[in-house]
Formats: sequence, C-alpha cells, structure tokens
Amino acid sequence: MTGATVRAGAVRLREVTREDLPVLFDYHRDPEAIRMAAFTAEDPGDREAFDARWERILDDDAVLKRTVLYGGRVAGNVMSFEQFGDPSVGYWIGREHWGRGVATRALAAFLELVPDRPLYARAAKDNTGSLRVLEKCGFTVSGEERGYASARGTEIDELVLVLR
Repeated sequence: MTGATVRAGAVRLREVTREDLPVLFDYHRDPEAIRMAAFTAEDPGDREAFDARWERILDDDAVLKRTVLYGGRVAGNVMSFEQFGDPSVGYWIGREHWGRGVATRALAAFLELVPDRPLYARAAKDNTGSLRVLEKCGFTVSGEERGYASARGTEIDELVLVLR
C-alpha cells in the first residue's frame, strides 16, 4: 500500500515527508512526552541527531512509516520496524492531541497496513496512556523487562506487548 492514505474518523495516515520533521521534532522534545515515553534519544533536543535518525528511517524500505494527521494537521507518527529481532510498532503523538483518541485510531488504521503477526510493542510500565492505546488495539502483555530509560536517567520497568 505504498503511497496509500488511510482514514479513520478525523485521523488520517500518509507517507512521512521531510516537511513533517520540524513538527515531529517539536513533539519529540516535549518534556512531558519524553518523561512518559522514557526510552528516548539521549538528547531529545539535538536536532542534528534527530534529522540523521530520520534520514536513516526515510531511506529504510524495511521500516513502514506514516505521518498521523488529525484535523488536517501533523499530529505525530507511527511506524513498524524490527526491534530485538521481532516485528514491532511504535508511535509518537504530540501532547496537544492526547486524550482525543488520535493515537488509538492512528494505530488501528496503521495495523491494517502491517501484515506481520505476532507484532510487538513496548511501553514504560507506568505509561498508562500508551498501554491503554495498545490494549484497545488488541495487544496483550507478554512480558516485563527492565532497561535504562535515558529520559529518566535510570533503569525502569518496561512492558512487552504482543498482537497475535
């Protein structure tokens, strides 16, 4: 479905463009979002590192990536990739869009594009919002790990979820 636009209510997915990156960068350096996500870039304010990472993502055909639009505006991104040898998904939604069902509708629409099952996701154990989104989309907890969360400067518990 390359190039396809997927709609879900007021939420739409489309190909990521370089023009989206300034908005995504702003979302990725929001202090509250960083704390919630926990497992982030070592320096979320490093624009050069952010751009370099996104250049690799944009050039990698193995990574399915979409920009999330809400009300016609960039609201975040969602992608599938390999992590620890498993097909995985992740997303980041700007805080101004939290609590409106944007993440749930975006992930549900994105999952229609990803045929891989089982499909994995990870979230900080205390990130109740993200865990709720994943569970609404059919993911169930399959394990728990402990890892270093650069956003918090310490090891924390992380849940591993699976969609079968």
